[in-house]
Amino acid sequence: MILYLHGFRSAPASTKACRLKAHMGERGLADHYWCEQLSHVPDEAIALLDRTLDRVGGSPTLVGSSLGGYYATWLAEQRGLKAVLVNPGVLSYLSLEPWIGRLDNFFTGEVFDFTRAHVEQLRALEVPQISRPERYWLMVETGDEVLDYRHAVDKYAGARQTVLEGGDHSFTRWDDYLDDVLRFAGLIP
Repeated sequence: MILYLHGFRSAPASTKACRLKAHMGERGLADHYWCEQLSHVPDEAIALLDRTLDRVGGSPTLVGSSLGGYYATWLAEQRGLKAVLVNPGVLSYLSLEPWIGRLDNFFTGEVFDFTRAHVEQLRALEVPQISRPERYWLMVETGDEVLDYRHAVDKYAGARQTVLEGGDHSFTRWDDYLDDVLRFAGLIP
């Protein structure tokens, strides 16, 4: 099972989420994919993910993009799960602080207020150091215009790392790695 965690101001309609869902469907694995809209309120997003993990059971693999990677790291540490992190937020409470105010979701158009309380909720989810690097696969592109990829490379030292020159925050070569993600999750040989 794969749980896909989208990023800040994103949605299940994001390109990476849609491509992974379609690829899994083509491989006969549609019922092994989960992705739902995460609240802009971190505590609500984590509550939904906790309920989903309780319901799914077993050891699903988390695939998190940007803020979803930040959440995936926290959940992987809490529950002993594997995680694929795509251009992940490393210190999301710092990188998102400048965004406090009224915002909209890029895909749904929902307008919401992002507050200092939300930043503090993110701070509470920080994982200072991962405990078992072998559970993680970091995927970053050096041309990420939103986050400095070097912070992620340092944080996930010892983990499997795919560091690609160029690209951007969307991780432009996502399609090249879909089968590898499924292998990492143990869904295909």
